[in-house]
Amino acid sequence: MSIKDIGQKIKPQDYLVVLIIILVGLAGFGLGRLSVIEKSREEVTISRTAAVVSPVLSSATESKGLLVASKTGKKYHFPTCAGAAQISEKNKIWFASYAEAQKAGYTPAANCPGLE
Repeated sequence: MSIKDIGQKIKPQDYLVVLIIILVGLAGFGLGRLSVIEKSREEVTISRTAAVVSPVLSSATESKGLLVASKTGKKYHFPTCAGAAQISEKNKIWFASYAEAQKAGYTPAANCPGLE
């Protein structure tokens, strides 16, 4: 019996069965490799720490102070915060430090991250 004779005796359904067996074997091998890779990976942990955010100030605002508040309000802000932008220039009070603003009776604005 020659190879030509064997090729003529194999039915098309047999090719399909052989192909399925090969694909299942390759899929099993691939999944086995993935499980080995997953076991060797280091565990990722995410921890949340309190970060101090220091605003980027221009030279114009640095000369005025670190913090700004309104004469009519009770909250202080960094000059770069959205709340500071809503204060009109005539109502702005500038402070050089947190202690100075708190001594004047002001408290940190909640919508300005990084304030003490």
